[in-house]
Amino acid sequence: MPNYRRVYYPGGTFFFTLVTYDRHPILTDPISLRLLRQAWSKESRSRPFHLEAICVIPDHLHFIMRLPENDSNYSIRISAIKARFTKSILQSKHIDTECYALKRGKGERTVWQHRFWEHMIRDEDDFRFHVDYIHYNPVKHGLVNNVKDWPWSSFHRYVRDGIYSLDWGSDFVLKGEVSFGE
Repeated sequence: MPNYRRVYYPGGTFFFTLVTYDRHPILTDPISLRLLRQAWSKESRSRPFHLEAICVIPDHLHFIMRLPENDSNYSIRISAIKARFTKSILQSKHIDTECYALKRGKGERTVWQHRFWEHMIRDEDDFRFHVDYIHYNPVKHGLVNNVKDWPWSSFHRYVRDGIYSLDWGSDFVLKGEVSFGE
C-alpha cells in the first residue's frame, strides 16, 4: 500500500482535486451545486480559508485554497466539506445511493473517492499555471468549446477583476505536463 505524504505549510496555498466515487457525474446539477456551496460556506465560516480559484466539473472539482498564516490543516477542511456535502445530498434523496454512493465500513456512505490530490503552490508562475489549468478544465474535458461558456468556475470573477479577457482560452494551449489524478 502506498505511503501518502502530504505537505502542510502554515499560510500555504494549495491546488486540490476532489473526485466523485466511481466518477459519477453528480456535481453540476442545481441541487448538488446548491448543497456543495452550502457545505463550502459552512466550512469557510467554521475554519476560514480563501478560495483563489475553482471549477466544478460533473465528476470532479479543482480549486486553489489559501490558508490563514497560522494554519496548515487543509485536510480537516476538505474532509468536512466532503462530509457535509455527502450528508446533505444523501438526505436530500436527490441521488440513487445504491448507484452513486460507496458504502464504507460501519455502514457509512460517501459520494467521493476516498483520497484527494493536493499540490503546494511554489511560486507565482506555479499559481498562474494552476489557475489557468482550473479555468481551462471544462474545455479540456470537451464540456464546452470556450472557457467563457462554463458557468461553474471562478473564471467570470477573474474576467470581472480584469485578470482575464472574456475570450481567454480561445487559443490557449496548456503548457507543461500535468497529472492530477483525473
